[in-house]
Amino acid sequence: MTLVSIANYYGSMKDATISRTVDLQGLAAHLRISVFRTSRRLRYQGDAGVSPTLLAALATIERHGPMTPGALAAHEHIRKPTTTRIVGSLTELGMIERTPDPLDGRVAWVQITGTGRKLLQRVRRRNDAFLSDRLKRLSPDEIDTLSRAAELLDRLTEDDR
Repeated sequence: MTLVSIANYYGSMKDATISRTVDLQGLAAHLRISVFRTSRRLRYQGDAGVSPTLLAALATIERHGPMTPGALAAHEHIRKPTTTRIVGSLTELGMIERTPDPLDGRVAWVQITGTGRKLLQRVRRRNDAFLSDRLKRLSPDEIDTLSRAAELLDRLTEDDR
């Protein structure tokens, strides 16, 4: 492929040069740090009284439940003993309920309760308000860029299973 055809493919010579010279490892490090900082800021915007680990598990149960603790472990990429502690904590807090499987007494199913759903709604509203206030500081072009970046981050983090 010639430089001209590369330039045409990317839309311009400048775009082609940028596309070929991007330091992907440097970009990956920058994205990791930026996403981590954003995540940390969102976790500590007013204490929800529940750890980020418990909130993540609760959100997974809401999105994919009812589910077994083993399925929760697979979704969260954690070990089963950790899942056992998480399920125990969420149950004690009234955020989820465990139901025995009617066909196999060794298996339990977990599902979110109304209390758990209300907590997630409150945390999400708080985080959305925080980000919305920050977005107001940006130009329309910057907001468009972030909108596209959000779509790309979704693609990057899609589960390959």
